[in-house]
Amino acid sequence: MDLFLIAADSDCGGLGPIIRAVHGLFDLIKILVPIALLIFGVIDLAKAVIASDEKEIKGAQSKLTKRAIAAAAVFFAVTIVNVIMGLVAKGTEDSDSTNWTQCWD
Repeated sequence: MDLFLIAADSDCGGLGPIIRAVHGLFDLIKILVPIALLIFGVIDLAKAVIASDEKEIKGAQSKLTKRAIAAAAVFFAVTIVNVIMGLVAKGTEDSDSTNWTQCWD
């Protein structure tokens, strides 16, 4: 991206591309990390079931439960950050916060 375009981005004080990249990264994390954690948990459980070892199955179930909780925590943590950032921006009535909200959304 051209440095002139970044500096000329008046909507976000020149930080528009960076803010949009961070917001896009948050969206990717919110979607991909929980899916990856659940897929790895299911793979571990499938390996344990194929091995037909009761101890391995219980261990894999425990891992799957922990990964599901972690997946939910990652999803909701990113969602909570987005909500808080939106509330902070809407809580102030100056024009800077309006511009910032437009950049983030």
